[in-house]
Amino acid sequence: MNVTLRTPRFILRQPQVGDAEAIARYLNDFEVAGNLARVPFPYRLSDARAWLRTRRPGLPPEEINFAIDLPGEGLVGQVGFHRGPLGPVIGYWLGRPYWGRQIMTEAVTASLDWLFSVSTAPAIHSGVFHFNAASLAIQTKLGFTQTGRSTLLCLAREAEVEHIDTIMTRSVWKARSK
Repeated sequence: MNVTLRTPRFILRQPQVGDAEAIARYLNDFEVAGNLARVPFPYRLSDARAWLRTRRPGLPPEEINFAIDLPGEGLVGQVGFHRGPLGPVIGYWLGRPYWGRQIMTEAVTASLDWLFSVSTAPAIHSGVFHFNAASLAIQTKLGFTQTGRSTLLCLAREAEVEHIDTIMTRSVWKARSK
C-alpha cells in the first residue's frame, strides 16, 4: 500500500531510502529518542537504513508509517502504526527543531482520519512515557482517553519506564469530526 496524505502545511508520504540521513540525524538526539520505546540511543545511520528496509510494499494499514515532509525542509519526523497486543498502535516523533509548531497534531489527525477510513479497527492504542507532557497534550487535545499505567522498555534509556496508556476509539474519533 503506497499512500500519500496532504495536510494544509505538509505531505505525509511513505518513508524512502533517501530519508535515512534525516531519520538518523533527528533520532540521534536523546531528547527525541528518550521519549520513544523502540528507538535505541545512540541512533546511527545503519539503524535508519535497517528500519527503512522493513518498509516494503504491501504492508497492511495497521503497519504503515508516514514521513512528515515539510516543504523546503524534507523529512522532519514520522507518524505511523504497528500491531500491538490489543490492536493497532500509533506512534510518532518529531525532530527537535520542529517542536512547538503544532506539526504533530496535524500529522496525527491526518493519520487517524486515514486509518479509520481504510481499516475496520475499532480503536487505536497509544501512550506516552510519564514525563512526556507535550505528547500527552497532543493526545488529550485529540480526544484520546487514558486507560491506565504500565511499564514499557525504553531502548534509549535501557530501562523500564512508567507509561501512560491511551486509546482512541473509532466512535470517539468519528464524533469528534462532526
